[in-house]
Amino acid sequence: MKSWCNAEVTPEFLARLKDILNLYAQPFNPARPTVCFDEQLVQLLADARPAQQVKPRRAARRDYEYVRHGTRNVFMLAEPKAGKRHVLLTRRRTKEDWAKAIRYLVDILYPEAPRIDLVYDNLNTHAVNTLIEIFGKSEADRLAARLVLHPTPLHASWVNMAEIELSTMTSQCLDRRIPDDWTLALELIAWERDRNEKHQPIVWSFTWTRAKRIFKKRK
Repeated sequence: MKSWCNAEVTPEFLARLKDILNLYAQPFNPARPTVCFDEQLVQLLADARPAQQVKPRRAARRDYEYVRHGTRNVFMLAEPKAGKRHVLLTRRRTKEDWAKAIRYLVDILYPEAPRIDLVYDNLNTHAVNTLIEIFGKSEADRLAARLVLHPTPLHASWVNMAEIELSTMTSQCLDRRIPDDWTLALELIAWERDRNEKHQPIVWSFTWTRAKRIFKKRK
């Protein structure tokens, strides 16, 4: 949580922090899911030369040179208390991609939930105005009516538990060169299925009571 060092402890910062930490402290309610939303760019890297396979008394060898094939974006939609996560792979990270991910969240993942608590970061495109721009006001209003928005404090993205899932995804699934879209998609599908089958919720121990003690010293 080194991001604390860069955070200006303003009333707005504390209000947003309190809101999210108190949300995390609420009991699990399957009728009103809490979903943490974040994204990450992934590089597509291919071997410049074929790797040499393992042989008796010789380990596998891979050339240090690689070929870049651009980047892809991974949206993470994690419901920490339920132990569920979903990943969406897109070629870009635009306002339209974000808006479509929000509609996927509302209409596909949680079609029966009257309200969804959504924790998300401060990227300027992450706003209701973006939904209006992409879908029009009527559709944007429909989606926004299903969402209760909880933006993270400025310079405090660590409070978004989707970052934990992205970090786990990177270490477990993307710890090698991924050469193309097909391979990346298969890796993400397998990782998501395995994680969800294990049904591992994220245990969050940082509370507003503890935060008040820490940030009282920063004022």
